[in-house]
Amino acid sequence: QVHLEESGGGWVQTGGSLRVSCAASGHTASTNIRGWFRQAPEKEREFVAAISEDGDRTFYGESVTGRFTISKDNAKNTVYLQMNDLIPEDTAVYYCGVKFGMDVKGARSYSDWGRGTQVTVSS
Repeated sequence: QVHLEESGGGWVQTGGSLRVSCAASGHTASTNIRGWFRQAPEKEREFVAAISEDGDRTFYGESVTGRFTISKDNAKNTVYLQMNDLIPEDTAVYYCGVKFGMDVKGARSYSDWGRGTQVTVSS
């Protein structure tokens, strides 16, 4: 099992930036993908971005491409999501998950999740 802890959420105005972090511990050798998803009230969990555990490959959802950047600090075993040009539609709880395999956009295929961090963008 992998323990994930998100941090860095908060409140920002439209056009602002935030960076959220996902620190991992436990049996991380059993996974090869770490992903970010978000979930707004009464909506399904939506794929945001993912990165391979070696940091070489990145993937983005259509709604965030060009605005968000995912990166990984291997020494800290922490994945970051830099979010720029935020808009109210980005408001959601952001969750970090891990999996083994390359189907990065399917939330159900992730084996472990963090508790999430709230991101709120005001207009």
